Amino acid sequence: MAANANTDTALKEAMTTIEGTIGIALVDYNSGMALGTLGGGKDLDLTVAAAGNTDVVRAKARTMEMLGLKEEIEDILITLDTQYHMIRLLKGRGKTGLFLYLALDKNRANLAMARHQLKRIEAELEV
Repeated sequence: MAANANTDTALKEAMTTIEGTIGIALVDYNSGMALGTLGGGKDLDLTVAAAGNTDVVRAKARTMEMLGLKEEIEDILITLDTQYHMIRLLKGRGKTGLFLYLALDKNRANLAMARHQLKRIEAELEV
């Protein structure tokens, strides 16, 4: 499954409207493959990040299952020294098994606003 025009538009919107964005990817966590990426660079290989964060999502889902939690994951936040990495699981028809991965520059990003914007972009995304 390759990125369609709507996916490209959503990724571009994230890059331009979310302050401090370093890179963004739409990821299929069943396969670990990035369906679309934008940004990144030599210090952030989004293809590697997509595969690695798939493991994070799977591990959290397993842990919740073992704990008997009947909740759904909205997002997962990883805070580094200079970056925020946000994983937002998509909900809705045709979106199951997908997540948006967003890397932000910690000094330029507003985490609450980034989360709000990512939620809005998710709502408009058609896969």
